[in-house]
Amino acid sequence: MADTKFFNPEALEFLRQLKRHNNREWFAKNKTRYEQVLRDPALAFITGFAPHLEKISGHFVADPRPSRGSLFRIYRDTRFASDKRPFKTHAGIRFFHEEGKDVHAPLFYLHLEPGNCFAAAGVWHPDNVALNKIRAAIVREPDKWGKVRRKLELEGESLTRPPRGYDPDHRFIDDLKRKDFVASVAFSDEQICGAKFMREFAAACRTMSSLTEFTTKALGLKF
Repeated sequence: MADTKFFNPEALEFLRQLKRHNNREWFAKNKTRYEQVLRDPALAFITGFAPHLEKISGHFVADPRPSRGSLFRIYRDTRFASDKRPFKTHAGIRFFHEEGKDVHAPLFYLHLEPGNCFAAAGVWHPDNVALNKIRAAIVREPDKWGKVRRKLELEGESLTRPPRGYDPDHRFIDDLKRKDFVASVAFSDEQICGAKFMREFAAACRTMSSLTEFTTKALGLKF
């Protein structure tokens, strides 16, 4: 199958301009442009990625619906935020587990932002129940976790002290202190807009799939 170009520089330029004009009046005038240069290409990318995702795991979903699917809303939830800017200045795409659409469940993720584009995978900000399950799995299966850690650098927040009930001398105590279990692969703006980007994103997801597999199974879900 020939490579396909999904995103153009116009998508990133739209996000740059939205950052400068983050108000409802400007967005209303440019909503059709948003749909043409960013939303619709993102939905096409989601559809195109589905066969690649199936090869990684048949239990993760590529949902190309314009709302309540894999594409995050461009609108910010400002109800309880001190920052009242109404729009996100990036586009986010999540490929979520069939049994967990929540943003804090295991997933593969694509972040589109000028100068800060990346793929990510794993579990971001799991609740206490999920966090304890992942920690317990690390203690229960240290060799499997060791294979994950040899391949990937993890990112995100950590506790300053070992969590209660865990051996402070455990070989993976730094990981047991984690509040996020996430890895990422960065992309240049040029890569995002290139014809090979689908293949590059799929390769990044395969590289990070061991983390997603471990955390998914730790939560009692199928991978």
